[in-house]
Amino acid sequence: MPSLPPAPDIVRSAYATLMVTDLAQARRFWVDLLGFVVTYEDSSVLYLRGFDELTHHNLILAAGPAAAAGALGYRVRSFDDLARAQAYYAALGCRCERLPAGAVRGLGEVVRAEDPLGFLVDFFDSSDHPERLQQRYDLRRGAEVARLDHFNVCVPDVPLAQRYYTGLGFGLSETIEDDRCVYAAWMYRKQTVHDVAFTGGAGPRLHHLGFFAHEPHSVLRICDIIGSLHLEDCIERGPGRHGVSNAFYVYLRDPDGHRLEIYTSDYYTGDPDHPVLRWSVRDPRRRDFWGNAVIPSWYSEASPVLDLDGRVRPVTELAQTAEVTVGADGFTAPAR
Repeated sequence: MPSLPPAPDIVRSAYATLMVTDLAQARRFWVDLLGFVVTYEDSSVLYLRGFDELTHHNLILAAGPAAAAGALGYRVRSFDDLARAQAYYAALGCRCERLPAGAVRGLGEVVRAEDPLGFLVDFFDSSDHPERLQQRYDLRRGAEVARLDHFNVCVPDVPLAQRYYTGLGFGLSETIEDDRCVYAAWMYRKQTVHDVAFTGGAGPRLHHLGFFAHEPHSVLRICDIIGSLHLEDCIERGPGRHGVSNAFYVYLRDPDGHRLEIYTSDYYTGDPDHPVLRWSVRDPRRRDFWGNAVIPSWYSEASPVLDLDGRVRPVTELAQTAEVTVGADGFTAPAR
């Protein structure tokens, strides 16, 4: 592989874009039910954030003809990192464009690229700052989401994805593996378990968006609210405790089938010699520390992704062994 120019200095995962087929229905789910804050809205788009977020948005919901994932946004450290991003993706042979300030509402200039894994990625260095809401407890409702924490993406080759993100300066926190293969990996830039994770599967597809809440009570509260409203079909998995990351979680599906995780209780990864935690694929606690079953849809279903032209990208089937065919998948009780 030829030598590459310096990679942009990525600070953290910051926002995601989802195409939704019914914006009013999406608003009822994300705003009225889950409690996200509206920064801006019109007849075709919603810009949302959590209560801790000080940039313009964590989530863009855009009306479209079919459900799909758009750009995944990363904040970079300086304006110069935008030029670095352009040069880096050009050297990788990836399509890339530079959007003027305001093209993504509330942000300065944005570099948007089709990355080597097939995902749209945005890089930005500056943002408008909306009203601080950390202590507006009177406004909190639903899941009391604080901020976007991570992207989880389906890729047909997890080691390839891990190498690409290592080149971007990401650290590795945890894996699921055996002596033959890495089946899943969690990588970070900010000092938490992950900004991006890779689930082995047909891809490119977006598996889920992870949103942080401050207390386990928030996870339980949104489950109780959903049950009270007879909307329990939107709970796909959980609540439970992950082995990987130690997160207390619940997985939900929005009206278009996009998956999100609301979670709390992961840990600090900022030490320069942070050791990688490697889970055996045969350990039934890796996906749920209490050994609860991981339902088949969690492994098989995910959102398609768009290219720079707004077209759905074709999917490549899994190139490595599937995790659920090798180890303890949780569908049946493990042998003792």
